[in-house]
Amino acid sequence: VDRYSNNGQTAVKIFGTDDAKDSAKRMIEEVIQDRPSHSKRETQNKRPASPELIVVIPYNSPAPPPPPPSDAESAPAPAEPASTDPCTWDSDNSGAKWIEKRMASLPVLRKNFYEELPEVRDLSDSEVEKIRASKNNIETYRVFESEEEFKVPNPVTTFEQAFHNYPEILKEIKKAGFQNPSPIQCQAWPILLSGKDMIGIAQTGTGKTLAFLLPALIHIDGQTTPRNKRPGPDVMIMAPTRELAQQINEEAAKYSYRGIKSVCLYGGGSRQDQIAQVEKGVQMIIATPGRLNDLQRSGALDVSHVSYVVLDEADRMLDLGFEGQIRRVLIEVRPDRQIVMTSATWPAAIRRLASTYSADPIQVVVGTLDLTAATTVEQHIEIVEEDDKLNLLKAFVQNMQKDEKAIVFIGQRTKVDHVASDLALLYIPVRSIHGKIDQEDREEAVREIRSGEVKILLATDVASRGLDIDDVTHVINYDFPKEMEEYVHRVGRTGRAGKKGQSISWLTRRDWHMAEPLIKIMKDANQEIPKELEDMARRYKNRPKRPPTQGRRNGGGNNGYGGFSDADDFGGGRRKRW
Repeated sequence: VDRYSNNGQTAVKIFGTDDAKDSAKRMIEEVIQDRPSHSKRETQNKRPASPELIVVIPYNSPAPPPPPPSDAESAPAPAEPASTDPCTWDSDNSGAKWIEKRMASLPVLRKNFYEELPEVRDLSDSEVEKIRASKNNIETYRVFESEEEFKVPNPVTTFEQAFHNYPEILKEIKKAGFQNPSPIQCQAWPILLSGKDMIGIAQTGTGKTLAFLLPALIHIDGQTTPRNKRPGPDVMIMAPTRELAQQINEEAAKYSYRGIKSVCLYGGGSRQDQIAQVEKGVQMIIATPGRLNDLQRSGALDVSHVSYVVLDEADRMLDLGFEGQIRRVLIEVRPDRQIVMTSATWPAAIRRLASTYSADPIQVVVGTLDLTAATTVEQHIEIVEEDDKLNLLKAFVQNMQKDEKAIVFIGQRTKVDHVASDLALLYIPVRSIHGKIDQEDREEAVREIRSGEVKILLATDVASRGLDIDDVTHVINYDFPKEMEEYVHRVGRTGRAGKKGQSISWLTRRDWHMAEPLIKIMKDANQEIPKELEDMARRYKNRPKRPPTQGRRNGGGNNGYGGFSDADDFGGGRRKRW
C-alpha cells in the first residue's frame, strides 16, 4: 500500500478468523494514521514504487487467497474457478468460506502411507531413547502444540522397516550402496510417510535430501487422481542456490520410481527450455525461489494442486532475502499440503515461517541446536601472514595424493581468478566457481571435480552450501569466513556420507575476533585446539578498548583496538612473525 496508487487510497482485503480480521484492521489503521504529508516536489522527484498489498496471515492458519491479477500481469487460471470476493471489515467467516470453497474444488489428498511394523511399534520408551541417543542424539519436539494427539513415530533402524511396502525403492537404495539409514532418515521417514509436517534441524551432509525425497516419490504415486489429469506438479522443492537445486534434481533422477518426472528451475538456465519441460508434464519441481516466482506469476506454472512442499536449507533462503518470494508461492498452494522444512539452525525467522505455514509440525533435531561442525571432519588451524597463503596452497596441491580432492574457499571473486591464474602458470589444473561465472561453466566445473578430471575447485561462499560431492577429502579456508555459520557449512563439504575428511583454515591477524567462537566450535567437535589459536583469542579478549571519543587513527588499526605488533608471538613457527 503506498501513496502512488489511486491517489493514496488502496483497498485492503482481509481473510481469516474474526479475531484475526479485527487485529489486522487495528494494525492497518495504526500504520496509516498520523502519517506526515509529502510535498508535491518530493512526490514528483521520487520514483513511484510498485504498489504492494499488505496481507496479514493469522497464526497457524491456512494461507489466504492471492490478490487479483493486475492489468500488467495475468495470473494462471485455477482448474476450477474459486471465489476471490474481497472480505469487508464486517463480513463473517469469509476467509473460512473461501478456504471451504477452494477445498471443495480440489481432489481428496492422501498423505498417510506408513505401516509401522510390530518390531518398531512395540519398542519400549527406553529402547526408543537408546536408539535416538545412538543416532547422534536425535531429539523430537512438538513445535507449537503441547498435547500430542499424534504420537511421534518410533525411529527405524533399517531401510526395510521404512519401505517394506515399496520394494522398488528398496531396490534403488541397495543399488546406491547404502548400508543403514542416516540419523535424520531414521526419524524423518516414519514422520513424513505418516503425512505429518516436519522441521528437520541437521547439518549439511547428513542425508537430508533422501530424508524428504523418498517420501515425496511415494506421495506422488499414492494420489487418487490419474497423473494425466493433474493440472500441475504434486511436489515442490525450493532450494537457496542453483547448485543445490541441480543436485537435488540429480538425486531424484537416481531413484527412478514409476515414471515420475522432475524438472529443475533456476535463474541462469534457459527459461524457454524450462517452460517447455513443465508443459510436457512433471510431477516434481525443484527450483530456486526467484525462477519459481517468475514462472508461477507469468502463468507458465500452476502450483495450485501442489500437496507436498519442501523448503530445503530454509535458513539460507531467508538469509538471501527470499522470504517474500517463498510466501508468494505458498499462497497459491493448496491449504492442506504437507510441508517439510530443513535447516542447520533454528532462528526466529524460521519459527515465524513454520508457525504460518505448518500444521503442528514435528521438529527433529540431529545433534544440537547449537552451531556445530561435523565430527567426521578433522579441523586444522594455522596462523599465517596474508602473503604466505598462495605459497601454502601451492605446496599443498603439489603434495596431494591421487585419490584426494579439495575445495578451496576464497573470500572474493577477483581473488579466486588471481589464484586460479597463478596455479595455471604452474600447470596445476583447477576449476573455479563464483557468482560471475556463467552457469554452463559452473556446471562443467562441478562435473569435472566429480569425475576426477580436476582435483582442485576454487570457490566463493556461493558454493558453500550448494556443493554435494561425496569424495572431497579436504576443505581449505584460504580466507576465513566472516561468520561462524559459514565456517561450519564450508567444513561440511567434506566428511560426507559417512566418510572422513580434513579442513585446513588459514587465519591472519584480521581474523583474531573469530578465534574464540572458532575454539568453541572445535571443542564441541572434540578437536585439538592449537596453542597459538588460544593465544589469539586471549589477545583479542584483553585488547585495549577504544575510548568513545577516539577515532580509528588512534587505534593502531584493527578497528581501533590496538591490533598486533611485530613483537607478538603466537607460537606459529615460521609463520609467527607478528
